[in-house]
Amino acid sequence: MYDFIIIGGGIVGMSTAMQLLQAFPERKVLVIEKENRLAEHQTGHNSGVIHAGVYYTPGSLKAKFCLEGNRATRAFCDHHGIPYDACGKLLVATSELEMTRMQALWERTEANGLEREWLSAGELKEREPNITGLGGIFVPSSGIVDYRAVTEAMGREFRALGGEIRFGCRVSAIQELSSEVRVKTGQETFATRHLISCSGLMADRIVRMLGIDPGFRICPFRGEYYRLKPEHNQIVNHLIYPIPDPSMPFLGVHLTRMIDGSVTVGPNAVLAWKREGYRKTDISLRDSLETLGYPGILKVLKQNLKPGLAELKNSLFKAGYLEQVRKYCPSIEKADLLPYPAGVRAQAVSKDGRLVDDFLFVNSARTINVCNAPSPAATSALPIGRHILETAIGRFDLGTPAHAA
Repeated sequence: MYDFIIIGGGIVGMSTAMQLLQAFPERKVLVIEKENRLAEHQTGHNSGVIHAGVYYTPGSLKAKFCLEGNRATRAFCDHHGIPYDACGKLLVATSELEMTRMQALWERTEANGLEREWLSAGELKEREPNITGLGGIFVPSSGIVDYRAVTEAMGREFRALGGEIRFGCRVSAIQELSSEVRVKTGQETFATRHLISCSGLMADRIVRMLGIDPGFRICPFRGEYYRLKPEHNQIVNHLIYPIPDPSMPFLGVHLTRMIDGSVTVGPNAVLAWKREGYRKTDISLRDSLETLGYPGILKVLKQNLKPGLAELKNSLFKAGYLEQVRKYCPSIEKADLLPYPAGVRAQAVSKDGRLVDDFLFVNSARTINVCNAPSPAATSALPIGRHILETAIGRFDLGTPAHAA
């Protein structure tokens, strides 16, 4: 009998597992992961950005956890010797409409407590000679890191505290009883007093296994990237982001310096026909039917039909994708865009057709379930884990944690 089973070996699951044993080292904790290593899905397929918290609604969990997570992530990396680069982010306006939208972002960054600097066109050109715009906002606290390396360090610390990780364990059934939770994986069934699920792209399915109507469905959006030719590795000094359209749910195509020295261009956002469909040719009939059979997702697709078709066109034809980045970096040519692995974002969509904007948790008597944790979840993983720990202490009467004794 385990005290806790945690489903999911991504950065949120490992952050939670590590902090749980740091607080209660005597507890017996198991992490189960269906893949053969940690961070195989959203954690290992993202842009590696340590977000500052520019875009999120003031007072939301995203805004709070991102601000805390930015500092916590860098401190964790310092402690564990993980390389990162606090290179800062530049948001670039290329039209008068975007200048107006940038003013709204400036006010939001103030409400979210961020250090930032307003740049004129000349100051922007001075910082970034290859970037063209009417103005910009510089946010110094943004950076880049390898989140797989961060997750693996959390896994090592968890194991050093006595935690257990089982790979190749795909959950097929969950039964919540009055005194325990039983988790079936393949030929094996585990018993635990409490369950925490951090299952990303499978979050709604895990909740439904518990007999709970989650009130949402996960819609997978594939974010496709290109990598610039190596001779362009010095094309920018910072992370370069466009000013997003507030009516759109995603941030637009940006230039990201990676921790290995390369520069990526992306992502776009297209509907994926498989929950873990990283290639255009990845198709799952079950996943597709679940997506298109959900009224809320159909409403989202209908409401965003025109921009959705534009994203699809840019996915199929490189020229349209290039046009997005040439708005602020005109020196990039079509031949400069080389292949790069895509990511898939798990986006919860409500029954009434809303993209769930904030982090979302659904709990039962013996379980805590992370149900919506898109970007900036990697940046926010340490505060999310702490939030789950605090929730568990309150709900499950765990007593006083070791670091508070």
